[in-house]
Amino acid sequence: MHFYLGIDIGSVSSKFVLINRDGQIKDKIYLRTQGNPVKAIKEGYVRIKDSNKGQDIKIRGVGATGSGRHLAAILVGADVVKNEITSHAVASSSLYNNVKTIIEIGGQDSKIILLKDGIVHDFAMNTVCAAGTGSFLDQQALRLNIPIEEFGERAIKCKQPVRIAGRCGVFAESDMIHKQQMGYPVEDILMGLCEALVRNYLNNVGKGKKIQEPIVFQGGVAANVGLKKAFEKMLKAEVFIPDYYEVMGAIGSALLAKEYVEQYGKPTVFKGDDFIVEGEFKSSSFECKGCPNLCEIVCIKRDEKILAYWGDRCKKWETSLNKLKVI
Repeated sequence: MHFYLGIDIGSVSSKFVLINRDGQIKDKIYLRTQGNPVKAIKEGYVRIKDSNKGQDIKIRGVGATGSGRHLAAILVGADVVKNEITSHAVASSSLYNNVKTIIEIGGQDSKIILLKDGIVHDFAMNTVCAAGTGSFLDQQALRLNIPIEEFGERAIKCKQPVRIAGRCGVFAESDMIHKQQMGYPVEDILMGLCEALVRNYLNNVGKGKKIQEPIVFQGGVAANVGLKKAFEKMLKAEVFIPDYYEVMGAIGSALLAKEYVEQYGKPTVFKGDDFIVEGEFKSSSFECKGCPNLCEIVCIKRDEKILAYWGDRCKKWETSLNKLKVI
């Protein structure tokens, strides 16, 4: 039974997907990165193996994406390493014919991807302001003492959304507290927060972009039905949410690995259980004093053997391993 593994390592969450030769999802794992991507990669792989224990599963190809994609490629062995824009676009295109706009909102960043004839022709990202990301809603749910899982369901029960300033996360929070003190119903405040996030997204990430249908909304924040309703209200269009909205990046990377292996027929560089499960991985950093840049160099080791360096602008440390034939 041949399968393809897709890995999406983000700053907040890590996603793992197993697909078969037909592109159908066999299994998925979603877990928190918790500031330790090395541990998350190993744990995610172990969990996906354990959930399929006793089955004859052979991984024929691996794809990696996300901010930690290069790290995943080193630890697991990836045949394809692609950015999040490409991976999300591939995943959406595989599920929705002629998709033109992809709205992707995660825990700490958000993106808009515009496609034409199945090809990405424009995109934008927001990695600066928290007001347009999932962490904004997490913080406000905590302040309102509401589980984030109940946020959306309670928001759509509102009678009249409260207008909350959404340009800045700090101002939005103070505005929300003011409305709370004035006695507005919690449900109205929750929907007001959803609409504030959507306004922030459209005014920043979506500024100057021509948003066309079909529109797909994905990323962990897509679980919030209040946001779906707010997007549909402001865009005056239907917004589709995939069944596997939270792992779309991993799905896209798995599909890219499948395409690569089948097209070129090369053996996978996947490192296997012995390397991933039994090895002890550690990461450390140091400051290079070779020039005025003073780059922070990250070093990854497995059982005290150096696997990779990165972070140096001049690639002095990164290329030194190739000379030593360590990797």
